Amino acid sequence: MRWVPPLKVKLEVTKAGKRLHQGVYEIDDNASFGAACADVWVKIREQCAAKATSIGALMDTMHESVLDELDGAEIKLQKI
Repeated sequence: MRWVPPLKVKLEVTKAGKRLHQGVYEIDDNASFGAACADVWVKIREQCAAKATSIGALMDTMHESVLDELDGAEIKLQKI
């Protein structure tokens, strides 16, 4: 089997015209794609946590707000 270099990909997540995340990743298999998606999850979770105004609100943002934030979002991939 011939070695194929990873593709550089711009991954952008938008919702209602607002960019939630944009990053460049090297994708060459399901693991690297999964790692890119996991990075997006962490970044959006950090954004949600930054918006929290109390400890209770912070605890609520741990996972549920990420899903709320991603609900209806679009994921775009573009080869670079």
